[in-house]
Amino acid sequence: MKFIPFLFLLAACIAGCNQSKHKAINANSPDSAFVSLSDDFLDGYLAARPQVGTYLGLHAYDGKITDYSKAALAAELARLKDYEQKLVLFPAASLSQRMFFDYRILLSAIRQEIFSFEDIEKYTKNPMTYAGVLDLNIYVQRDFAPLKDRMGYIITMEEKAPDIFSAARENLADSLAKPYIETAILIARGAADFLENDISIALQSVEDDSLQASFARSNELAITELRNFAVYLEREKLPKAHNHYAIGKENYQKMLLYNEMLTITPEAILAMGLNELKKEQDLFAEVAKKIDPASTPIEVFESLKKNHPTAENLIPDAKKNLESIRQYLVDHKIISLPSEVRVSLQETPQFARSTSTASMDTPGPFEKKATQAFYYITPVEKDWTDKQQEEWLSMFNYYMTDMVSIHEAYPGHYVQFLHLNASGATKIEKVFGSYAFIEGWAHYTEKMMIEEGFGATDPLTADKYHLAQINESLLRLCRLCVSVKTHCEGMSLADATKFFQENAYYDYKPAYQEALRGTFDPGYLSYTLGKLQILQLREDYKEQEGENFSLQKFHDTLLDNGMPPIELIREVMIRNPDE
Repeated sequence: MKFIPFLFLLAACIAGCNQSKHKAINANSPDSAFVSLSDDFLDGYLAARPQVGTYLGLHAYDGKITDYSKAALAAELARLKDYEQKLVLFPAASLSQRMFFDYRILLSAIRQEIFSFEDIEKYTKNPMTYAGVLDLNIYVQRDFAPLKDRMGYIITMEEKAPDIFSAARENLADSLAKPYIETAILIARGAADFLENDISIALQSVEDDSLQASFARSNELAITELRNFAVYLEREKLPKAHNHYAIGKENYQKMLLYNEMLTITPEAILAMGLNELKKEQDLFAEVAKKIDPASTPIEVFESLKKNHPTAENLIPDAKKNLESIRQYLVDHKIISLPSEVRVSLQETPQFARSTSTASMDTPGPFEKKATQAFYYITPVEKDWTDKQQEEWLSMFNYYMTDMVSIHEAYPGHYVQFLHLNASGATKIEKVFGSYAFIEGWAHYTEKMMIEEGFGATDPLTADKYHLAQINESLLRLCRLCVSVKTHCEGMSLADATKFFQENAYYDYKPAYQEALRGTFDPGYLSYTLGKLQILQLREDYKEQEGENFSLQKFHDTLLDNGMPPIELIREVMIRNPDE
């Protein structure tokens, strides 16, 4: 999953009809009025979320941090509701097709924000909202300004730490969900370690004694506040913790509507997921039998998992195949690559390791200078037992690691980002996006690459790659099922962990991590949801195009129109039969 802690869906979305992108807008037209309204909204949106602005590459927001006081949050909620009403009353039917796309994206995004305030209650019920606030990785990882200036921004933000955690203590409810508390503690302590080690090392080269002295003070202040917040959660909140983290069926339906413009019921999604899970498990057994007919499917997969790198070689070995995967796209005309710039593979930053196994960190869509993208893989931790390390590394066996690289880099998230930058998406389309499109595309590419023969150097190797791909599919199908079962049917964390173990064939530790994520990320059903939507769209597009269909054309058209809810991209790619 693309990594920016707790800022889900900050990616670009639909570019609408490309041919109309650059046409001038009449100053007195409804389109012009909508652009003015949306620009006003975005100005306030980013002023209230300045770290989002910096991530997007808008550096007027550098060094600023969200005000989490009750008064500020109440003001932002009121502003969101005001703009919702303005959009509801806006004459949307008079907008051009492109602007009507943006109108729907913006209205859904606003309703999603209101939903997070009032229904999910992220500021009062989720301590992770605050534990991840001092995510300063971008200031040391990306050179959008001289290091000395970025150091100044870090100091300014760290000095706000007391305000952040004072507001957190004031805002948070007396009793919180146990998985949220435990994860927030890990995040806060990971962030403190990151500030103490990584950031301190990164800023050592700044030759300014006064600035270094200021940083030493602010950094110690921020580290202390983070660790005190972790202790506060441990001592004050854990003893009163509960396990009522399910968002409920009604909220689940709202999530689907606001994120993906879908009205399908959770029951229908679960039925689809369980049906697909059975199909993939049958295919898993079929492929495993071809590899070794004398062993059970699980034994075959366990044998495959043993072929993994050492802890020291995890990152170096993952780097080896990146270029060959990229070249495969070119040689087989699978998708256009708009840039020759390669992604940089590194270890996941310390503060993010409790919530991420592998992820892509691309620069913001407005970034003009610090344009390097980073592909992160989470290494084993030194304090893990031998058994925990073996379980983690087995998840990164050589076949699975290539599947992860396909998902994260080529042709997954990174290529998606390259197409976005080469397109003419509007401002609205670069700020808000669809979880199911973003993750659905990356997950779809795993299956598609196997279909296109990746890894088929010989029949046995091809089957092993296919088995790894099916296992990735099983994982995402389990996420879909667990998401619905957890949030609409009350499945426990223990039962969710068991579900991953029994149906995705995961060892306990990674199975628990997946189940834990499901408690606070119900949207992680989107991997499978989006994949299935894209597969159906491909079939419909293929039928429409007939002899003119090509896979590269389908992929280029899909990604060159941004990353909207897939229901919207259909309006671009599938012609109305009456037209």
